[in-house]
Amino acid sequence: MKTGIATVSISGNLEEKIEAIAEAGFTGIEIFEQDFIADIRSPAAVGRRIRECGLEVMLFQPFRDFEGLPKALRAKAFERAERKFDVMQELGCELMLICSSVHPEALGGIDRAAADFAALGEMAAKRGLRVGYEALAWGRHVNDHRDAWEIVRRADHPNVGLILDSFHTLARGIDPETIRRIPGDRIFFVQLADAPLIDMDLLYWSRHFRNMPGEGDLAVTAFMRAVMATGYAGPVSLEIFNDQFRGGSPQTIARDGYRSLISLMDEVRRQEPEAEQDMPALPAPVSVRDTAFLEFAAQGEGLEKLEGLLWSLGFRRTGRHVSKAVTLWQQGGIRIVLNAETTGHAANAWNVRGTTICDIGLSVSSASDTVTRAEALGAKPFSQPLGPGEMPIPAIRGLGGSVMHFIDEGALSEVWDVEFLPEGEAAAEAGLTRVDHIAQTMSYDEMLSWSLFWTTLFDMQKAPMVDVVDPDGLIRSRAIAAPGGEARITLNGAETHKTLAGSFLAEGLGATIQHVALATEDIFATAEALKAKGFEALPLSPNYFDDLAARFDLEPGMLERMRAASILYDADEQGEFFQLYSKPFAGQMFFEIVERRGGYAGYGAPNAPFRIAALKRLQPPKGMPAMQNT
Repeated sequence: MKTGIATVSISGNLEEKIEAIAEAGFTGIEIFEQDFIADIRSPAAVGRRIRECGLEVMLFQPFRDFEGLPKALRAKAFERAERKFDVMQELGCELMLICSSVHPEALGGIDRAAADFAALGEMAAKRGLRVGYEALAWGRHVNDHRDAWEIVRRADHPNVGLILDSFHTLARGIDPETIRRIPGDRIFFVQLADAPLIDMDLLYWSRHFRNMPGEGDLAVTAFMRAVMATGYAGPVSLEIFNDQFRGGSPQTIARDGYRSLISLMDEVRRQEPEAEQDMPALPAPVSVRDTAFLEFAAQGEGLEKLEGLLWSLGFRRTGRHVSKAVTLWQQGGIRIVLNAETTGHAANAWNVRGTTICDIGLSVSSASDTVTRAEALGAKPFSQPLGPGEMPIPAIRGLGGSVMHFIDEGALSEVWDVEFLPEGEAAAEAGLTRVDHIAQTMSYDEMLSWSLFWTTLFDMQKAPMVDVVDPDGLIRSRAIAAPGGEARITLNGAETHKTLAGSFLAEGLGATIQHVALATEDIFATAEALKAKGFEALPLSPNYFDDLAARFDLEPGMLERMRAASILYDADEQGEFFQLYSKPFAGQMFFEIVERRGGYAGYGAPNAPFRIAALKRLQPPKGMPAMQNT
């Protein structure tokens, strides 16, 4: 299967776009005319450079306002087409996209447009070129792929075909099933884009809010299933107009695009198995069963403080690594690894951030399938030299240099017995059972990339984005979860360094985990146990509990227990949610303890502003530098 992306989808100059598209793994490239015109090189030189990078020039676009023009304008349109054909031949491109006209003098009529395309097809054939017709969602007379197909059908020329764009079909609410009636060999090219559902002008929506398949709300999979059912065997390409992407990294955008395209076509193959597809079979999106471990990089005083915090949370040290300065702490089904090595990945992470979570271990249905799928989606495998007694655990590089390891129920599950010598005395636990969720903090511009990473690799679904109010700005938050809640992640995007998330992000390089939520089956018993061990809860404003009494019908006794233990509360139609936070440690990291009752599946979003305000009260005054994170 040939994969492509339009140059307009990528930020940077044409050379930067070409290099990023090639590095991401695409087969070819769509040349957007504006990118070409802005480049100083000749068409032949640009085409040569593209082929040197291992790409082919799949499409030259767009050619506007061609069909249905009155006589004088019609002649000029054909003259313009001849000039563009000259450029295409120098570039080494044989297909041009013609989008339906928006010219104010354009005349309607299927037969008139078909006659224009029949004549243009003859001109193209003499040069060994082809033209494809696309219905713009806002076209003056043609804004539906069904009308565009009828024009192509009546033109009846082998060098004239149809170009389909998912946005133009789906944004107008046209049933993609109608595509199945079109012969696959008459579809010359397919462009894909997703978008959030927004009620706005179609042109403005398209020009500013398109995104990668899987990042929006349109039925792109159903669209592509219908395309493949026709027998279409041509390129599948991305055409994205997005203000956020225009300021992003060309490499990141290209890699996201490739990941989204491969994941989409894999899903199409599963849902439309009868449709032939020249693409290697991939393992299905992987089921995540639990968080196997969280690994902190910590040294010196920071390590001692973290050990004390874990002890106050009811953890106990249960093992020491056979050959490294690494210890294992456990409680219930939770494993936390403390890595004090001075070389390797953990040491590098510590040098950049100080105490930080440097590695996430996930319990998955198949570790080998996870790595296979991840690599097919563009991820890079991770490894470092094994020390004495160590097992090779499958791992990948996540986004921003992060690392993830994968453990399944086979021999890999024995890693704790193989690599760690048991030690430590029995200690009273606090009733913590498992990792409820982890919270990653990142810049807002990285949120779509991380969302795509999680949802294409794993069997996880994203929730709608919500705004969280910080006293100094907004934080955008999105939850991603496995179907049964076995694994949950919240992505928190900062738009300014003034917010709590933004200031945490400014302390290091790239997205990382800011807090970990640990589950308990009885938060009041856990709070009592923690208090006995000297745990210091995050103090909350008394006003919060007064407001809680007004908003919820809570028993006075329970409300007083919540007030005494600094426990927050939320409820919906499905159940109840209790939250307890630690004070910040290692800069601005913190732990959260939660109890879910009934079918509550949220994260206590209404409480977030009050938790943020409480954490910010413990920060140094504005303008005073924060203490170095050790």
